[in-house]
Amino acid sequence: MRKTAAVLGAVLGMIFGAGGSQAGSDATGLWRLADGKVTVRVASCGSALCGTVVGLKKPRDGKGRPRLDKENPDPALRARPVIGLTILKNMKAVGDGYWTGTIYNPDDGRSYSSRMKLQGADTMKVDGCVAAVFCRTLKFVRAD
Repeated sequence: MRKTAAVLGAVLGMIFGAGGSQAGSDATGLWRLADGKVTVRVASCGSALCGTVVGLKKPRDGKGRPRLDKENPDPALRARPVIGLTILKNMKAVGDGYWTGTIYNPDDGRSYSSRMKLQGADTMKVDGCVAAVFCRTLKFVRAD
């Protein structure tokens, strides 16, 4: 469960992005999960935002190999490194400083509905939800 939460956090982290201490509703940039396990870069993807994993606190497994997307339901994608994965997808603005979209969790190979909300210039809260009922909230802080 903790591993799944960490991966979900990483994905959610990607959703957050911003540069420096910007005010307003700009979520683009580099964000780190509050516990430091995952760093994501959030950028524009057409009319939405996307988040890509750019760093992990533990980028290698117990055997020294890069962490892979080994739980992906598509066997052809299981050899992809987690660093470089787009985990936040189609995050569309639904209000000032508020987006909804999808988060991919490489820990379990599943995608979840997501909501993210800026709380000031340097903090973002992200919810990852199953059936819009069972949600987990993660805190991200600006890393750039």
